[in-house]
Amino acid sequence: MFNMPKTFQLGKSHKMIKGVLACLFLCLCTFSNAQRRNPGDFGAPGGVGSPINKTAAPSKSKKTQDSENQEKANIKDYIIISHQNDTTYVDTTLTIQKEYKFNYLRRDNFGLMPFSNLGQTYNTQTFNFQNMGLMPNFGARARHFNYFEVEDINYYRVPTPLTELFFKTAFEQGQLVDSFITINTSPEFNFSIAYKGLRSLGKYQHILTSTGNFRFTSNYHTKNNRYNFRGHIVTQDLLNQENGGLRDSELDFFESGAPEYIDRSIFNPAFENAESILLGKRFHLEHDYELIKKDSLSKNAIKLGHIMSFEDKYFQFDQTSSATSYFGDAFVTSRIKDRATLENFYNKVYVSYSNNLLGDLQFSLSSNNYNYGYNQVVILQDNTIITNRLKGNILSAEGKYRKQYKGFELDGEFGLNISGDFEGNFINAKATFNLNEDIAASASLNHSSRAPNYNTLLYQSNYKLYNWQNNFNNIETQQLAFQLRYKQLANITVDLNTISDYVYFKEDQTSVEPYQIRPFQNSGTITYLRAKLENEIRLGKFALNNTVMYQNVQDDNNSINVPELITRNTFYFSSHLFKKAMYLQTGVTLNYFTEYYMNAYNPLLAEFYVQNDEEFGGFPRLDFFINAKIRQTRLFLKAEHFNSAFTGYNYYSAPNYPYRDFVVRFGVVWNFFM
Repeated sequence: MFNMPKTFQLGKSHKMIKGVLACLFLCLCTFSNAQRRNPGDFGAPGGVGSPINKTAAPSKSKKTQDSENQEKANIKDYIIISHQNDTTYVDTTLTIQKEYKFNYLRRDNFGLMPFSNLGQTYNTQTFNFQNMGLMPNFGARARHFNYFEVEDINYYRVPTPLTELFFKTAFEQGQLVDSFITINTSPEFNFSIAYKGLRSLGKYQHILTSTGNFRFTSNYHTKNNRYNFRGHIVTQDLLNQENGGLRDSELDFFESGAPEYIDRSIFNPAFENAESILLGKRFHLEHDYELIKKDSLSKNAIKLGHIMSFEDKYFQFDQTSSATSYFGDAFVTSRIKDRATLENFYNKVYVSYSNNLLGDLQFSLSSNNYNYGYNQVVILQDNTIITNRLKGNILSAEGKYRKQYKGFELDGEFGLNISGDFEGNFINAKATFNLNEDIAASASLNHSSRAPNYNTLLYQSNYKLYNWQNNFNNIETQQLAFQLRYKQLANITVDLNTISDYVYFKEDQTSVEPYQIRPFQNSGTITYLRAKLENEIRLGKFALNNTVMYQNVQDDNNSINVPELITRNTFYFSSHLFKKAMYLQTGVTLNYFTEYYMNAYNPLLAEFYVQNDEEFGGFPRLDFFINAKIRQTRLFLKAEHFNSAFTGYNYYSAPNYPYRDFVVRFGVVWNFFM
C-alpha cells in the first residue's frame, strides 16, 4: 500500500484561533466607518429587497447622522438568509432553546449521544429517512457531524457591522471558539468571515481533538434587484486521535466506581498510536437574472439561474508506529496510512416562472462530475481485484413547485438521474395549512431511491480485512409525515418510514477474524415509526419544557437499532433582575433513553456499525444550569451529569466508550452591533 505525505500538524486549529480572532477585530475596526447609513435603506426584512425610495432630507453633520443611525438600527434589520432563501433576523434573546443549542454543534442535539471528549463523534439514536439527494455520500459519516455542507451555510444583510463571539470551555487543556463578523459595504453588497476552532485533550488517554472550520460568504444584488449573486468558500480540518475505546478487561474497573479509577487517564485503551482526519474545501457560487420582473403591470416573472460548486475532501486514518491486531492482519507492519478522496464538480442551470395565479415553478438540469477512490489497485490473496476509482458524470433533471393561497401552502419537488453509472430519483410533496396564528398543520410524502455511500461500494485499506468492492442495489425509502403545532404549547410530529435494500455496517459473522466490519445489504423491508412531542408548560416564572420521542422498528435482520423512548425534560425558572438589567434562567435538565442494542464505533472506517450482543442505556443524565443575559451578552454555566457519582457507572456513548463524568463548564455568546 502507498504512503501519503502528512498535511496536518497536531494542534494546527488551536494555533490559528488567536490569529483569526485578531483578524476579525481588525476587520471590524477597519470597516466600521463603511456603513454609516440609515438602516431604513435596506428594505423589508423578508428578503434581499431593493432600497426604499425616500424624499431627500436636509444634509446633516456626520456626527448627527452617526448618532441617528445608532438609535434607529432595529434588530429585525440584521437579516440571516438560509440556503433555501428563507429569512430570519439575529436573535439575542435568552430562551431554553438557546440552552439546548449551546454546544459544539451549535444546534439542538436531541437524539445524539456525544462521546466523552468534545469534538469526537455522536451515536445517532434516531434517523430521518426523508431524502432529496441523487448522489452517494462520501462515507466516514461519524466525522461529518461538524462538517459544514452547502445547506449549513447562511448569508447575511446588515445595516451596521455585526460580530458574534462564542466561547465554551472544553475538557483538559483546550477551548471551543466560534468567531463571526459580517458587513454590508453598501446596501447591495455583503460579506462575512467566520472561524470555528476547537482543541480538547479529553479525560482518557489518546483522544485529543483539534478541529477548524473557516467560512467566507458574500452576496450581492443590483439596485434594480434583477441580478443576484451569492457564494461561499469553506475549508475544514477535523482531526481526532483514536484509541479504540477501553479494553474489555478495563470495563469492570470503570463500572466499579472505585476511587482509584476516577482518574480516567489510568485506563488502558485498545491502542494509542492512531489518528484520523477529515479535510475538505469547497467553492460555491449561485447567481440568477430576472428576465421579466413582477410589477404593477405584470403578474409574471421569469428568472434564469446558475449554480456551480466544487468540493475536494479526503478522510485519512494514520497509525504512526505499528499496525494493531484490533483490525486484523495488515499488508505492512508499520506506518499505516489509509486515505480515501473525493472530488465533486457540480453544475446546475435552471429557469423559474412565477405567476400570481399559478404559483412558482422551476425546472433545472444539473451535472455531477465525481472522482472517488484511491491511488492504486489492490489484489487480495484470493486474487480478488479491488479497483481504485469510481469516477464519471451524472446528468440529472429536477423540478420544483410552490403555491401559497391565504393560509394554505403547497410545495413539490422531484429529481431524476438521466444518465450515468448511478441511478437515482426522488419525489417530495408537502402541504401546509395555517388555520390562524396559533395553529398550523402539515403533511408530507417523500419517496427516494439512491445509491449507498461511496465507502460501502469501494474501500481500500492497509488492513487486509478492510478491502471490498460491492455492487449494491439502490436504497429505497418512503416516508409519510405529519406535523401539528399549537402555539408554544405543543408541537407533534409523526412519520412512518419503509426502507428496502438498506445498507449498513456490521461484524462479519462468517469471518474467522474478530472485528471484521463490513457493509451488508438488508434484502428485506424495514418499517420504522417515530412520534415526537414537544411542549412547554408555564406557571408564572417557572416552566417545564418537554421533548419526548417514541420509536418502533419492525426489522427481521435488526439492521436499525434505536431506543424505544428518548426524553428530555427541563424544569427551570426565569426572571429579570436588577431593574431588568439582567435576565436570569436556571434549572435542571433530565436526559434519558431506554436500553437498546446501541451501535458500536469503528475508528478505521469512522462509521458506526450494528451490534446485537449487549444492550446499553437506561441511565439518567442530570444537568444543572445557570444562564444570564446582560444586554447582547449571554452567559452559560452548567454542571453536566452531576448525578454520575450516585446513579452508577454504567453509562456509555457506545460499546467500550464511556460517557462523560461530572464536569462544570461555562461559556459566553457576545454580539456586537456598530
